[in-house]
Amino acid sequence: MNSRIVRLAASTVLTAIAGMLIAACASNATRDARVAPSLNDGRSGVIAFASVTPLSTGDFLANYASNEKTVIEGTLTFPENAPSLVPAVIILHGSSGVNPGERVWAQRMNALGYASFIVDSFTGRGIRNTEKDQTQLSMAADVADAYAALRLLATDPRIDKRRIAVMGFSRGGFAALYSSLAPFQQTATHGDLRFAAHVAFYPSCGISYDAARLDGAPILMLVGGKDNYTPAAPCVSYADTLRAKGVHVVVKEYPNAYHAFDRPTALRSVPLATSGRECHGVFDLDSRKLTMIRDGQTLTGAAATAESKSCLTRGVTMGGDAQGREEAPGDVAAFLRAAFSAGE
Repeated sequence: MNSRIVRLAASTVLTAIAGMLIAACASNATRDARVAPSLNDGRSGVIAFASVTPLSTGDFLANYASNEKTVIEGTLTFPENAPSLVPAVIILHGSSGVNPGERVWAQRMNALGYASFIVDSFTGRGIRNTEKDQTQLSMAADVADAYAALRLLATDPRIDKRRIAVMGFSRGGFAALYSSLAPFQQTATHGDLRFAAHVAFYPSCGISYDAARLDGAPILMLVGGKDNYTPAAPCVSYADTLRAKGVHVVVKEYPNAYHAFDRPTALRSVPLATSGRECHGVFDLDSRKLTMIRDGQTLTGAAATAESKSCLTRGVTMGGDAQGREEAPGDVAAFLRAAFSAGE
């Protein structure tokens, strides 16, 4: 090939790459310029806000403010003809990112008279999907985003900061559930700011988080009896652990439901999705120590860390369930109504 043609082709490629980099930087700069330090101005719709990206739970707890700063977005909507002060529900997505399911739940919250705030934890971090590789983003980052959203909504004069709940699905359910633990709340907030309620759809409880103290808010877990992605049994057991600490926990199990049972989708197999269904352990937030159980043996230190990775398996079933789709909206509505009434 003629050397001049090669040089021209290379120059064209480099120019294209440079253009993409400039566009990306401009996009980031534009997004950063739109970051909302507060909602005092009464804005709604898509809102860019600041969070952090801890690489691990230890990073979250050890020095929260020094973690990598991140700009993410959320979509804030209010009920029609809303009164001057309303409760709010923060909605956290699962491994596939924000999809129509989260938007349907936001509409349901608005219909109940609550503001809704769908948090997108992926797009601002350049992530599309974590089903095949959850290591792309620590679960602690989802917890960080939940608290960043809480701090932001608490600045909105239209929202009652004493009545802000968090609801999540799958990995978002993980964050909705474990954000109830006091070490997370005390690290990520100032004063007495906390969630009024936690609603966790099919969270992962195989390797649970533990702490001596919780934030005191009620918890609702909604799980599928046939879920082979995040099985129900460990969550039922974890609920008993929380009740022993004085927490009000409600577990609703839909016996024939698989993962994502609230969605209007057919059952399907996802062969490469990573599941922790064979993992059994506890991470203590107070001591920051992981304990794993394998074949009846207790593992700590490096052995526990290795087991938490080697216990992962692949292949899950996902899709809607008639009972789950029909009953979950009412179950959530009744739970939130009671939780928000207690905070009035």
